[in-house]
Amino acid sequence: MIMLSWPACVAAAIAGVLLDRWLGEPRRWHPLVGFGRLATAVANRLNRPERGALRQRVAGLFAWAVVVLVPAAIATLLISLAQAVHPALAWVLHAVALYAALGARSLSQHIAPIAGALTRGDLSAARRLTSCIVSRDTEDADAEALARAACESALENGNDAIFGALFWFLIGGAPAVIVFRLANTLDAMWGYRTPRWLMFGWAAARIDDVLNFVPARLTALSYASLGATTQALRCWRTQARAWSSPNAGPVMAAGAGAVGVALGGGARYHGEWEERPPLGAGDAPGAIHIRACLRLVQRAVWLWLGLAMLSVPLVDLLAGLLERTP
Repeated sequence: MIMLSWPACVAAAIAGVLLDRWLGEPRRWHPLVGFGRLATAVANRLNRPERGALRQRVAGLFAWAVVVLVPAAIATLLISLAQAVHPALAWVLHAVALYAALGARSLSQHIAPIAGALTRGDLSAARRLTSCIVSRDTEDADAEALARAACESALENGNDAIFGALFWFLIGGAPAVIVFRLANTLDAMWGYRTPRWLMFGWAAARIDDVLNFVPARLTALSYASLGATTQALRCWRTQARAWSSPNAGPVMAAGAGAVGVALGGGARYHGEWEERPPLGAGDAPGAIHIRACLRLVQRAVWLWLGLAMLSVPLVDLLAGLLERTP
């Protein structure tokens, strides 16, 4: 039995979040570094753009299964062995798996310095820092464009790096969160709409969309509940569908509306100007809004953990009632 009881699962979730807050990402031996090398090696072997679309999609799906399901199965086996030794050891492995999948502290460490650079008026540093977290061109970006990129990254990655992982951990413990994190990483590596990746990365992109569908909407609801709720819900309802990503749209629209900042709009990617729909409503973005977005994400983390803790006695009560039912 590798699944945790609900109280143990909530406790492990809290432990994983606190570990991430305390330690941040491992500086050495990060498991995702090894995973990235494996994914690159498999793609180099199986990705053949000259093949037909169907064969490329099948190859991409097979590659996804190899690099995601095999490591998840190995982790499940290790947890099963730990459970046989002592349940507490298995609990520790669950918590460590969540810690490895989370990126809350890393998100703040990468984005907060952008706000600091903009506050100091150091555009050169702000451009360099922003280029590390986004794929859009930043060489000639002004302060508003840099703040917009940082705000969007904070809100969207709140779902990808935190709430999606928390959701799947609470659903299925370590095996589920490992599948989610590896699938999300593969989407970032293979999900490009370029001739090389369009067909091969199709499965990785679609699976990530499916896995993020519910977490993204819960994240959007969390953002809305912690900010300007009416405006956030209106932005979500009217703007999200126009965004190219079915999951990033609700998250960023609700988050921008909650903070009261106007995001979206045109941006330059790889030298090409791309028009994007508007997101949110309110002021033009600046350093103050970057910090507000990071605070919103952090408050949402505590909201999720608080609700999870409050649910423990309710789940126990419901279980007791069901046991008494003849």
